[in-house]
This record gives sequence, structure tokens and C-alpha cells, in this order.
Amino acid sequence: MVTSAGNVLPSSPARTRFAPSPTGYLHLGSLRTALFNYLIAKATGGQFLLRVEDTDTKRTVADAEDRLYGDLKWAGLQWDEGPDIGGPYGPYQQSQRTALYQQHAEQLLQSNHAYRCFCSSEKLNELARRRAKLGIPSDYDRTCEGLPVPQSDERASAGEAFVVRLRMPPKAPEYIDLVYGSVGRPNHSRKAYNLGEALYEDPILLKSDGLPTYHLANVVDDHHMRITHVVRAAEWMSSTPKHLTLYKAFGWKAPEFAHVGLLQDSSRQKFSKRKGDLDIRRFADEGIFPEALLNYVALYGWSHTNKSDVFSLSDLTNSFDLKFTKGNTVVEPHKLMYLQKKFAAKYISEGGREFQTIVDRVFEASRQEFENPAWHHPQESLPGYLSGDELRNLIASVLKVTAENYTSPKAFFDNYRYFFYNEPLPSKGSNPRLIELYATSAALWPHLRVVNSNLRQLPPAEWTDGIINQKTQEIVNEVSSALERIGDESHKLDEKAVYKSIQSYLRLAVARGSSGPPMHTTMSLLGREVSLRRLDELADLLASQFPEQPQS
Repeated sequence: MVTSAGNVLPSSPARTRFAPSPTGYLHLGSLRTALFNYLIAKATGGQFLLRVEDTDTKRTVADAEDRLYGDLKWAGLQWDEGPDIGGPYGPYQQSQRTALYQQHAEQLLQSNHAYRCFCSSEKLNELARRRAKLGIPSDYDRTCEGLPVPQSDERASAGEAFVVRLRMPPKAPEYIDLVYGSVGRPNHSRKAYNLGEALYEDPILLKSDGLPTYHLANVVDDHHMRITHVVRAAEWMSSTPKHLTLYKAFGWKAPEFAHVGLLQDSSRQKFSKRKGDLDIRRFADEGIFPEALLNYVALYGWSHTNKSDVFSLSDLTNSFDLKFTKGNTVVEPHKLMYLQKKFAAKYISEGGREFQTIVDRVFEASRQEFENPAWHHPQESLPGYLSGDELRNLIASVLKVTAENYTSPKAFFDNYRYFFYNEPLPSKGSNPRLIELYATSAALWPHLRVVNSNLRQLPPAEWTDGIINQKTQEIVNEVSSALERIGDESHKLDEKAVYKSIQSYLRLAVARGSSGPPMHTTMSLLGREVSLRRLDELADLLASQFPEQPQS
């Protein structure tokens, strides 16, 4: 017997499926399940199916199914067969396959692998309460298992409510899991702590309303849809022996199973769609790239030997194997931001469709800010920049010089808002960078007007990144020479310190103290008129703060 897990992809095309229930929205854990099944199919030239398990009508969320389709398509996980596109083994919604499940339940009754249970819910609840007090599982006691078949048939024909239970064997079947290797279960029929309580799991297959439970529908559908491989969360490992018992009872070959660890939050609680944990739509709304999110979830539960953790969907397909990792994993949000920045830099450098999408998303975010009634300084918006093409062009230009720091449209606008409107200069007491400028550049104040006047000498045609940078260095040299001529040891600064002080002055004036691209690049993008006006505003403010200081 093979007792170890394998990690090699199947040699023939695999058929896999993602089978969510519309009782909540797609979250990180379920997205990863869909991705792993998708990758096995695509890496082997097989088919990836979408099946909606919608028999739990009491907990169904009204728009969950439509959201499911939209979220999977947004992520780029297109299915080959499914409810909306059909296929040779449909229908692909369990609510439309009830007759098939009932036929198979009847087949199990006829072969004595299942039996009718007429126990009332009150009796079962009392059984569960008694066993809870004893601290033992609430498994069934097989009250109805020994009913003669004619008597069971007669009670059913008379309209008495019943469920159909699977008769589990004394020893649950072992199986080879692609992650955990050989998996077995102890003797299934057992006495609990010698308390006289016989425990039998005997799961319900068909409910009293005629609808199937997960166990029956899942097995019947996987067989009839010819599923060869199933990747699902490790929490389903305890159900696998029941499913294998069903496969054996029907005389069917079971698919290969791979149970991957759960994704957990920082408190080590599993993600749940019913609690809305990390709903995929939230990531989309925040501007996270689909490929970044897929890359992110793929790294939790799958091991690779590549030098880089950055994978496009195509890269994942080409690199994928069955090297799943054991155990649950705590999700680290900072890893997603790392991948987001990597994909942003890639998309922006390529300048293709994805780059235009980023520009469009930032454009919409900026327009929403400008149109917000709570906007503080609408009158300060830069003239001309709010027209569509000019704003888009500015956004594209700033993106190209800040590509490696991009995380989302809103963060981009917040970080580089000084490109889009004129923030008023802060007062000395409210801005640490202004305070730092006062403290470190007092010796330069008589010469700061030189910065303004020398930059003003550049005509509009020469207001370019390279020429501004060159001019700035000339100003540094000029100020350094002037300080050297003064010869005042208390105000002595070397050329490096002068350069740093002038850059701080430029950043405070032009970028209002915010971080961003080099100042020669920032001034080039903002243009001559805006840059010089901001420089004059800061010079005037400093003059009012130091009226006793001479101006050059």
C-alpha cells in the first residue's frame, strides 16, 4: 500500500470542480480552493467545473450566487462547465438534480447500505442533550437500523416522515490523501467510555423534505460529472471516510483527495463566508489586482522552488504541482501589499491594458474626492488639471515615476494629492517638517531666495526633469560657495548638508512636505507656473517668520 503523499501532477487531463454553496460570499479561503482546483485542471490540460450546491435553502443569501459568478470572473478563474454556460454533465445546480439523488438513495436502501430513520427531532435532540452531559459525541444510536424492511416500507408509504441514513461499516475505510498520505480511522462502532452509549455516525443522506445532504449530493455529482481530483479544506477530512463508504456502496471509483490546511486570521480563527471574513468583493473595490490576490492565496498551502514569490496566473499554471503544505496558516496582510506593488510596477512598465485600468481607477477616485461635499479646498484645485484628458495624463505620468509604491487608487490619491490641488502651507507649529526646516536651515535662509530666483531663470521650454536637476545642483554649488566666503563657523555647512537642506526646502514648498518622486521630477510634472508659485508662497512665509533676516 502507498502510504505517502504524492506531489506530481496526474499524467492525464484532470477534471476538477469548485462547488460552493450560496450561503455567503466568496472569501479568501474559498478563493484558494477554487484556484487550486483550477490550476490542477489547467496544468494538465483538463477541465475546471463550477457547481452550485444550493440545497440549503434556509441559509441561502439572495445575491450570493450572482456575486459568486462575478467574483470568480473578476479573479480570472473562468470555468469550462457550469450553471451559466452548461456542459455535458449538467445541470450544474444541485437544486435541479433532486430526482437523481432520490434515485441513488433508493438504490442504497435496496442494497442494504442505507436505512430509513423515523426518529423525531425531539428524540434526537434529547439524545444529543444526554450525550452532551456525558461529554461524548452526539452520534446516532441506530434505533431504526434494525427495522424490518417491510415495516419500514409500510411506515414510509403511510406518509410517516423519515430520513435516509448511511449504514457505516464497523471500520471506516482508509485512504491516501495527496497531502497527508495514508489516513485511517479507528473502529467505527464503539462504546463511549464504557457508559453504555453505542455511537454510530450513520450520516443522513436524504432529509425528510426529500432533499439531499452534502454527503450524498457531493458524491453523486462528483461521480456523474467525472471528477478525478478534489482539493478541499482539511476540515472535510473527517467526512472523507463517509464519502468513500458511499463510493464503495455504489461500486464507483473515488477521485483523488487533497486536503489543505485552513487559512486563519491573526487570532487563529478560520475565515468564514457567513461572517463576511475578507469578502473578495472588498478586495476588488479597494483596487487590489486579481493576479496579486491569486498569487497571495496560492502561497498559503502550496510550496514552490522558484526564487521569486511573484507569479502571474499563467506562471502559476506553468509552475504548479501538488506540493501542498500541511497544517493551517495565518494570513499576513503585508504580503498582499508586497505583491500588489510588484504587479503594479509590472503593469505600469508594460503600459498595456492593466496600466490603463489603473489610470481609470485613480481617475475615478480623484473625481470622487473633488466632487465630495466635504472637500476642503475646491478653490485650490490646479487650473486645467480637472479636465478629463489632462487629469488622466497627469495621473499616468505620476504613476510611471511612483510605480513601485502603488497599492490602491485611494492610497495613490492620498499620497500624491499635492499633484492635484494646492494644499495650503502649514504653520510652523503644526508641521514637523517645517519645524525641521527652521531648525536645520537657519543658516541658509538669507540664500533661499536664490533658489527661487535661479529656478525662475529657466524658460518654459527648459522646464524639464534633467535641466531642473542640473540647475538645482548649480544652486547647491552657489550656496556652498557663499557660505564658505562668509567663513562663519557657527553657520558652516558642507556641500552635502547644503544639498539636503535645499531639497527639504523644495519638498516643503512644492510637495507640501509629503514624500514622493525626486523634487526635480515632481517640479517637472507640476510645471513651471505651479512650482514657482509654491516656492514663492514658502519664501513669503519664511520671510514673515524671520523679518529680521535680510533677503538676498
